[in-house]
This record gives sequence, C-alpha cells and structure tokens, in this order.
Amino acid sequence: MPIDPVAAKAVTFPEFSVEIERGRLRFFAQAIGETDPVFTDVGAARAAGHRDLPIPPTFLFSLTLEAPDSFGYLDALGIDIRHILHGGQRFDYHFPLCAGDTVTVREQIVDAYSKRGGALDFLVKRTEFLRDGDLAATATSTVVVRHPEGAQR
Repeated sequence: MPIDPVAAKAVTFPEFSVEIERGRLRFFAQAIGETDPVFTDVGAARAAGHRDLPIPPTFLFSLTLEAPDSFGYLDALGIDIRHILHGGQRFDYHFPLCAGDTVTVREQIVDAYSKRGGALDFLVKRTEFLRDGDLAATATSTVVVRHPEGAQR
C-alpha cells in the first residue's frame, strides 16, 4: 500500500522527556566498542572538559526508543514492519549533552516520497533533542518501505 505524503506529515508524535543516566551511557559506549575512557569514567570526562560523561556518537537514537509507542507511526500509516529498511541517519549537534541532563524529544515526519514507480516509499523523520528548551541536537532518519508486490502507482 503506498504511503500518502500528506497523511505521513500529519502523523503526530507525543513529546516526552528522559534523563540521560551514567549507567546507560557506559553500557552504550561498551555496546558500540567505544574505548575512550571519557565515555565511561567521570574523572576522565571532567579532565577532558566535560561536566559529566558525554553522550557517545549516535546515542541519541536510543532515546527515541523511550517514546510510549516508538514505532506506532508505522502502524498509523499501515506500514508492515517486515517491509522496512533503515535508509540513513544524520546527527547535527549544537552543544554537548552529558549524564544528568534531561532531554525533551520532539519528532515529526518532514518528508515522504516514492521511487522506482512506487516500489519504494521513503519516510524522513526529524527528531529534535532539547535541554532546558534549547536545541541541543537534531537527528534526521530515513525509513525505506519496500513494496514486494512491486509498483503501487
């Protein structure tokens, strides 16, 4: 079933807040193979000029999974999760986030389009991460929806 770009952009995401915890940062750093002690040792982080443990690269994506229904937008659009692919992700950082920060997460679909005669649909989601109302980072992710039955349009 093709994705209606107007309907996709109308999907709403509940805003939510989450505190960045040291243990979670350490676990994430370990999971991605990060060996720089600045990401796991508070003393090393402070010696490097950080307030506390800084977030490792791509950590912010894991915060989006804290949403009450992080993939509910796919259901709302009638998308079968078996047919999605990760199409890309980009992070733009405006200032550092560290353990102890509370981050507000705002998400929205900013674009939806098709390629290959409708065999592939693309959803572009923008996520803003705010600390104390200030934009700390922006993530842009693309989900590709395959239509195994071929072109839909």
